[in-house]
Amino acid sequence: MREPTSAPDVPNEGLLDRDVLSPKVPSFSPLYQQIKALILQSLKAGEWKPGEIIPSEFELAARFQVSQGTVRKAVDELSQEHLLLRRQGKGTFVATHSEQKFQYRFLKLVPNAENTALSGPAHRTVLWCKKAKANPDIAKSLQLPLGCSILQIRRILSFGCVPTILEDMILPGDAFKGLSAEELQNHQGPTYALFEKTYGVRMVRAQEKITAVHPSPEDAKMLNINDNTPLLQVERVALTYQDKPMEIRRALYKTEHHHYRNDLN
Repeated sequence: MREPTSAPDVPNEGLLDRDVLSPKVPSFSPLYQQIKALILQSLKAGEWKPGEIIPSEFELAARFQVSQGTVRKAVDELSQEHLLLRRQGKGTFVATHSEQKFQYRFLKLVPNAENTALSGPAHRTVLWCKKAKANPDIAKSLQLPLGCSILQIRRILSFGCVPTILEDMILPGDAFKGLSAEELQNHQGPTYALFEKTYGVRMVRAQEKITAVHPSPEDAKMLNINDNTPLLQVERVALTYQDKPMEIRRALYKTEHHHYRNDLN
């Protein structure tokens, strides 16, 4: 459905009421940033689910009492951040990890040119998914009360039957209530697609720290390597809308046949 080209008459377009803005967005910020914050609030509240179409720019302009151009600028920025997806002639949709172009975009390990047989989705072996209590470091990283329920997950990702990544994931227990090792093992497709579809949690960005390490004897056994094999250790905190941390992930990457690739803009 194409959006109407006309825009509502907003002769007094200016700052929005402070009461409707996110506390992270001051009322003196550019108007399109204020509209962006309001759209993010609706996404966080689940008003529009991943994969669903959002109201047209004309409708959003009327809703927020601003010009269509202001809404377009906010939507453009959200599209550039992979939170929204424009489809020519159809409208604007909430981006989803189930969308082909967004699948595995957080996985930066790619095969070397001579090892294309080791590309594609990994085979996942979930070793466990168990409940625990948040210690001070985990509680701080996930912005949780000390001692609250968390889920600890360990799994191995293999490419071409070669164990390549050993991952430990920590999730808030309340947000992922009912998640099991069996569900993780049986899910076909990106894990983040499962999180957004079943648990309403969409990871929109991540912060990573990368170091070079040697594995512990236990980790080396899991990856079928020697204790002195160099590995990349990637520590990630994944965040949902409005920078709410929802996952801690520590992964050990074998780089004998792969390399870590990141495109910088």
